[in-house]
Amino acid sequence: MSSTLLESPSRPVPNEGQRPLPLEPALCCLCRVEDVDPIGVGEDFEYRTCPESFLVVRCRRCRMVFLNPRPSEPAHSQIYPNDYHAFQFQETEYGLVHKIRRRLEAKRLLKWCRKLPADARILDVGCGDGFHLSLLKEFGPPSWQLLGLDADERAAQAGRKKGLNIQTGYLQELRDEKGFDLIFLIMTIEHVSDPRNLLETVYTHLKPAGRVVIVTDNTKTLDHFIFMGRHWGGYHFPRHTYLFNRYNLSELGKAVGLQPVKVRSAVSPVNWVYSIRNLLDDWGFSKWLVRRFSLKSVGSLTVFTLWDMLLNLMGYGSILHAEFQKPLSTEKTP
Repeated sequence: MSSTLLESPSRPVPNEGQRPLPLEPALCCLCRVEDVDPIGVGEDFEYRTCPESFLVVRCRRCRMVFLNPRPSEPAHSQIYPNDYHAFQFQETEYGLVHKIRRRLEAKRLLKWCRKLPADARILDVGCGDGFHLSLLKEFGPPSWQLLGLDADERAAQAGRKKGLNIQTGYLQELRDEKGFDLIFLIMTIEHVSDPRNLLETVYTHLKPAGRVVIVTDNTKTLDHFIFMGRHWGGYHFPRHTYLFNRYNLSELGKAVGLQPVKVRSAVSPVNWVYSIRNLLDDWGFSKWLVRRFSLKSVGSLTVFTLWDMLLNLMGYGSILHAEFQKPLSTEKTP
């Protein structure tokens, strides 16, 4: 392992009274083997919910990146604090950033939904406070049937206050026999302990020819190459357990029977901004400077949006947009 992975510069001390996290071993969710190289070590730079450092490894076969060991399910209430951004992404808190993201996300969502029937059933898995559901409700036809699902009751409650239909729990627990025309996994698949099992369950909940849209971090990027030893924002220590590139995400979809429609990189400034923020925080720079690199920082988000737009022209945007379709395999042989 590179010596840079073992450096421990001065940084804030974790809050007193924090409990050690329960951890569990992990395997590559695609290859199902432990044939890996260590590539990074880091901490919860953003929320400081725990005192541990975490090891990032990369599968030698498919280049899947994942935490090993990773937090087990009992740790989730600790590593997702009450002020976690996905629980309450409100205009009052995020101002202009919220307005800009709202406009961009609405455009993307409607593009993904343009071929849906008037009575389409749409499921948003890992919906948080219902940010995307609220856009579908506002800009889509009223005949769409919208359902959100999130494992955290705090997020679900925030969404219900907006009048959204959100259930608490996991997709594997959802009882639904009608099937969905479209399922969204927007910044969700990287949080789960078994992405393969998640996609297998998605498959069962899709109607024939139904589609799933996945938005997740991209590991085949310049930002990951520069910061992967410790500070890369896509690690989101310790909340992101599996991270993908176009190849292994496509292979994972195909492994569960889904047909790739389109898997491409897309523009996002977040991992650039968080990477710099993590480095500054870890190296003890002033809080004033650290706060210039956050989800509320219009300046830094604007600069790195433009920069990532340039990289995306070459196929190295910071996130992935992937569409998969369930085949019409339900056609019965005469």
